[in-house]
Amino acid sequence: MFAKILQFIRELYAKMIGQSTVTQALKVPIAVSSEMAAALQLWSALYENKAPWLNADIKSLNLPAAIAGELARAATIEMKVEFTGSARAKFLESQFMRLMPKLRAQVEYGLAKGGLVMKPYVDGDRLAVDFVHADQFYPVSFDADGEITACVFADSRTVGERYYTRLEFHQMTEAGCEIRNMAYRSSSKDTLGVRVPLDVIDDWASLEPEAVITGIDKPLFAYFKFPMANNVDATSPLGVSCYSRAVDLIRDADIQWSNLLWEFESGQRALYADVLAFGRDRDGNPVLPHKRLYRALNGGGNIGEEGMFHEWTPSLREENILRGLDAILKRIEYSCGLAYGTLSDPASVEKTATEIKASKQRTYATVTDTQKALQSALEHLIWAMDVWTTISGLAPAGTYAVTFDFDDSVIVDRDMQFQQDLRLVEQGIISKAEFRVRNFKEKEDVAKAKIAEVLAEQRPEEPMLGGER
Repeated sequence: MFAKILQFIRELYAKMIGQSTVTQALKVPIAVSSEMAAALQLWSALYENKAPWLNADIKSLNLPAAIAGELARAATIEMKVEFTGSARAKFLESQFMRLMPKLRAQVEYGLAKGGLVMKPYVDGDRLAVDFVHADQFYPVSFDADGEITACVFADSRTVGERYYTRLEFHQMTEAGCEIRNMAYRSSSKDTLGVRVPLDVIDDWASLEPEAVITGIDKPLFAYFKFPMANNVDATSPLGVSCYSRAVDLIRDADIQWSNLLWEFESGQRALYADVLAFGRDRDGNPVLPHKRLYRALNGGGNIGEEGMFHEWTPSLREENILRGLDAILKRIEYSCGLAYGTLSDPASVEKTATEIKASKQRTYATVTDTQKALQSALEHLIWAMDVWTTISGLAPAGTYAVTFDFDDSVIVDRDMQFQQDLRLVEQGIISKAEFRVRNFKEKEDVAKAKIAEVLAEQRPEEPMLGGER
């Protein structure tokens, strides 16, 4: 199986523009080890349901897409972003909110493939963002914090029988951010071919071959990666797939699932009958009324004790196979930082309070770390959008502030937390204002004002003249 996976990865390399080709074209080294490059291609293939072990006998459970999709859903479904400040803030908000409907899907790609670059650019009188997956960009250098400081992006187009590729190189220098664009034409999508002018493609015609953006100290693109240690190449600052530690287990699950399918297929009820029980076609072959149910036996007319028909209904072993599959799914959940019952059968999960708490905390930690990494990347993206807004004069100069709210109600039992916080208020451990901030998502000044309103309503009314109330 390992040899088959290696052959599979070699075939993937043969079908893509290699690192050496990019290095030769731009005269810059690509900072991706062979181990990381191979892993990136394998993670992408698994997400696209093209695992090297799949064949006519081994079917897919499509677990990689399910894992990435579940984490992306939990991390983004309740996300809210608020801009405050000047007219510049209003403009940036209007541009950023156009990305929100597609953000969850792009985060899923980033989680599956180990990373995602968000690269803003000016499109007329507005801003747009390119989402570049981990298998579509080539990091060149990193700073001391592991942040990408130079990178090559590839943009490919097909026109007729010709393939066009644009390489966009970003590099931080003492002067600022240097950007270079070069276009190539080839008769094969696996090679760059010959260099051609940028205006060979209409969308590239307005691009400058070289430009330097001064006055900035970080790249005009944001890199989001899954916050898990890189156990493929510990020296690489690149991210890994959210299922990178479960690849072998995913293969085992696919095999076990296929065993279950075969158990049902091979255990289908059948009726064996002597060929004399059926009519015949022109070639003298028996005509079966139902090919999946009936089987013909040439008994030569010797019926025997069981008669002309014999029913065959084997006993199935699905319970044993399902238990085995469920055990594998639990190991996958553990390796991917998911709570038991996310992929496995929830009814088979242990119900002790300690185990439930530990399981939920695992998902909570994974999703919370993912949200922190996403927020950091989005803050960098908004900064880059602000820079391009200034360069192109798309909005008046001004300040902006951004706040992110990742409501964790999807992964936290809100009812339980509410009751726990209520008891803390009753015991005088937390204030009523803190209770409202935690449970009603109010700002502290709003929470205190609401409490004052409630207290005012609870005071007895002042007595009227004459002692009447």
